[in-house]
Amino acid sequence: MFNFKKIGLMGLVMVFLLASSFLIVFGAEKPIKLGFFAPITGPAAADGESCLQAAQLAVKLLNEGGGINGVPVELVYYDDAFSPPQAVSIAQKLTTKDGVVAVVSGSYSHTTRASAETYQNAKIPMISAYGVHPDITRAGDYVFRQSFVGTVQGRAAAEVAIKLLSAKTVSVLHVDNDFGTVLAKSFIETAEKKGVKILSVDSFSIGEREFTPALTKIKQENPDILFMVAYAGEGAQIILQADAIGLNCQKLGTEGVDSTMQFLKVAGEKADGLVITTNLNRDSERAEVQNFIKAFTAEYGYAPDMVGASVFDAFTVLGYVMKNYGASAQEIQQGLYKVKDFPAVTGIIKGYNKLGEVTKTVQVQKVVNGEFHYFSEITDPEVVAPPTL
Repeated sequence: MFNFKKIGLMGLVMVFLLASSFLIVFGAEKPIKLGFFAPITGPAAADGESCLQAAQLAVKLLNEGGGINGVPVELVYYDDAFSPPQAVSIAQKLTTKDGVVAVVSGSYSHTTRASAETYQNAKIPMISAYGVHPDITRAGDYVFRQSFVGTVQGRAAAEVAIKLLSAKTVSVLHVDNDFGTVLAKSFIETAEKKGVKILSVDSFSIGEREFTPALTKIKQENPDILFMVAYAGEGAQIILQADAIGLNCQKLGTEGVDSTMQFLKVAGEKADGLVITTNLNRDSERAEVQNFIKAFTAEYGYAPDMVGASVFDAFTVLGYVMKNYGASAQEIQQGLYKVKDFPAVTGIIKGYNKLGEVTKTVQVQKVVNGEFHYFSEITDPEVVAPPTL
């Protein structure tokens, strides 16, 4: 409660003016609640923080733009701590007591996949911002994916290896979880079909920091390319340790290392030449991209990464759908299927298919002088088309 004696007359005037301006902008309607979860603590906390910041920025900009047809948006968020049981518990809270009309996952595949069925059963639309496992959207018709399913990105990486980097032989090193397994499998299957020889496949646990034994073996194999599916922390160590033993082959990575603060800050100039498939083209001249980068950097003091951009897009798409098709859970679900050629930060969204999978081109970035820059873009429909079953 306010202590009216302490705040005084001028304080009361300020409170009144603020409340009045809020009502003028938004009216007296209750806010529309959007749910969000991410690994804000635990081994993926750096990604979780980036995702939460992007979610908060998206909601802030939505409200500064008048909300949803005059109604403000409220973000209801939780920390899943990188734990599938925690993600399921959060899903139950969001769908039973919090009154959200839609949810965005800013989390990894295993946590998103574990909780997807809860959202489907509650008929609350959920968009996975960057989880890659195919089973996420197979939970049902209320579950969507904002970034590429892992099979698409694996195919795209093989396309890069063969057509852009002229690879004949490849050694594969991947993190042993949903992300690493799905991307590596898709890459290997596509590359072998097109005549590339896979010399070896090695995996490692998340959090691993010693890669010298595996890299020494790979050096002896003398591949054209080392294809690494890793997150930023492990990826930086792979780059540094590969350099230390003189493994000088071309390095090809994925969106897992798409981070300036987590990856490039550690790997430094040793990462120069690395090519990655990802969801963000920082050099795009489109206003959506440059405005987001400027707004995020101004708000938080560092440049955004792929996971943040993907989360931001998920909320932006929800805002577009609610403004144009309605803000109930069912209207949002039906509206998402109607999205066509939407200019998102991470590319032009051609639409979502019946499985809830997005169609858009895959971005290819290269590290030059310690920064990610445009290298190419994979547009071949046979490569980027998501699964329908």
